[in-house]
Amino acid sequence: MFAKDLEGKNGLIFGVANHRSIAWAITKVLDQAGMNLILAYQNSRLKDSIEKLSSTLQNASVVECDVSDDQGISTAFEQINNRVNQLSVVVHSIAFANREDLGGQFSHTPREGFQTALDISAYSLLPIARLSSTLMGEEGGSILTLTFQASERVFPGYNVMGTAKAALENSVRQLAAEYGPSNIRVNAISAGPVDTLSSRVISNYKVMKTAHTERSPLGRGITQEEIANTALFLSSELSSGITGAIIPVDCGYNIMGV
Repeated sequence: MFAKDLEGKNGLIFGVANHRSIAWAITKVLDQAGMNLILAYQNSRLKDSIEKLSSTLQNASVVECDVSDDQGISTAFEQINNRVNQLSVVVHSIAFANREDLGGQFSHTPREGFQTALDISAYSLLPIARLSSTLMGEEGGSILTLTFQASERVFPGYNVMGTAKAALENSVRQLAAEYGPSNIRVNAISAGPVDTLSSRVISNYKVMKTAHTERSPLGRGITQEEIANTALFLSSELSSGITGAIIPVDCGYNIMGV
């Protein structure tokens, strides 16, 4: 399907939780493009399932990395550094908020819940980018993350995750400016609503998805494959002139006024 223009390159994927996750869709496309992959999983509870998924890929391994723990991140990158001499692509597909903070009145979000959402969903990109950059060498590389339009508009029920996505997008621009001189590109895909296990916990998700489908210029919802194909583009030299961008993949919904 795709030219294997990433053959022999190394990629690191954060956020594969199961076979229905967006990160897994991206992983499969990068695998098809010939990339050697390392899948980072959160904790031992996920190890067996992630190892099972990785066994279906051409050349992949796994590493434990709890992004809420600085030492855990450092230990993971020490292991990664022992496995590969260079990284070309890093995918940050991590987002989390307590279920009780996704719904109700936003002003009632507790301090702890607010901090948790921003720490895992936005701050985690910073140490990942910093440590990844040391492995990208003179050729540079591509770092990409996943965001959503709730970063700039109100989607009832998304609540604190909208704030986290706004912080994430600003971080993308800051990191793009910082690492541009090293030829490291940092971008985000702003994907429309797509069915995953995680999307089930978002109150009003079905309403959100229906609105996107009915109002988008293409008259349909987005697919995981379309998100993954954009990730492939951003991972390749075809996007060598793009950095600091928030790229909408939502069938055009973002341009609509109503």
